[in-house]
Amino acid sequence: MALKGEPHYVAPGDVITANLGFMRGHGTYESDGKLLASVAGVVERVNRLLCVHPLKSKYNGEIGDVVVGRIIEVQQKRWKVETSSRLDSVLNLSSINLPGGVLRRRSAEDEVMIRDYLKEGDLISAEVQQVNSDGSLSLHTRSLKYGKLTEGTLVTVSPSLVKRCKNHFHNLLCGASLILGNNGYIWISPIILDDHQQEQMRFQLPSTPGSSSVKTVTHVATIEERETIARLRNCILALAQSRILLYDTTVQYAYDASLKYEVKE
Repeated sequence: MALKGEPHYVAPGDVITANLGFMRGHGTYESDGKLLASVAGVVERVNRLLCVHPLKSKYNGEIGDVVVGRIIEVQQKRWKVETSSRLDSVLNLSSINLPGGVLRRRSAEDEVMIRDYLKEGDLISAEVQQVNSDGSLSLHTRSLKYGKLTEGTLVTVSPSLVKRCKNHFHNLLCGASLILGNNGYIWISPIILDDHQQEQMRFQLPSTPGSSSVKTVTHVATIEERETIARLRNCILALAQSRILLYDTTVQYAYDASLKYEVKE
């Protein structure tokens, strides 16, 4: 066994311990009186329980997680969202914001115009509202910080590399906004200066039935903002390749260290 505090990496079939006093956790199995790893990952010990956390795995959602996802199907009263989990997530029509924060029942007109609100291919930020019995996730966007993502770029990393923090929305000193999705999807975009601009950047429902489209005010990124976004993307991919946990501090340090290089380098 490795010393406490040191990462102990194992491959499938590696012996974790020959001490039968330990309990078998996820990612382990017993054979010939020894405890072996069934997946490649890091050994974690909690008292007498031994587990192996895989280096690469599907996202296992928890209530309150911030996720970034892509709309893959529009149904009658809901959208299906791809969030890198084992099953597609669900965003119900009743779980999104109406203009001005008005609370009302969704009408038949809302159901007819559901594709005008969000359509296939759209990217959104959302929060996990419920974990269903089959393991699928129910999402909601009932806050101004959630909604449709319009101007920026998406970076995909392993969910195990995103550190769980109280806040997953960051405005970095370099002039870019970062959404660190717990599901390993990271959104990089220009900074939105105030709440009014942030509300304009999010998707809004038509206020009157029968309107033809959703009018969304978008910010067009400048050349400098695009270079900053591209540099951040490369920094995040470099950190992920080195298996370094991703949160605002590590990303900012990596960005500062990269300034002596060109973006393309």
